[in-house]
Amino acid sequence: MGGSSPERTAEEGRSARRYRVEGRVQGVGFRWHTRECARRLGLHGWVRNRPDGAVEVWAEGPALGLEALRAWLAVGPIAAQVHSVAEEAVAAEGLAGFELRR
Repeated sequence: MGGSSPERTAEEGRSARRYRVEGRVQGVGFRWHTRECARRLGLHGWVRNRPDGAVEVWAEGPALGLEALRAWLAVGPIAAQVHSVAEEAVAAEGLAGFELRR
C-alpha cells in the first residue's frame, strides 16, 4: 500500500473525478447549480462550459460526495436536459473551493 493513484492520493486523502455532461446544459444555470451542489457536498474543484456545448466538471473530495455529485449531474437543474455524463478518475490536485470557469 502507499503511493498515489488516480483513485486516491496519499497527500490529499481525497478522490478526484472529471465529468463531461452533454445535452441541454448551457444557458440553463447548470454551472451555478453545480457549484452550489458541490459546495454543499464539501467538494473542491471547478465547472466550465465547453465550446462544443458540453459542461466539464473537475471535483475532488470524499468518495461519497463525488458519487452524490455524479447522481446530481445526471439530472441537473430543472431547465436542463442531460443526455449523458462521462466520468474519469483523475489524480487530485489539492484544489480549495469550487469555482465557475468560462
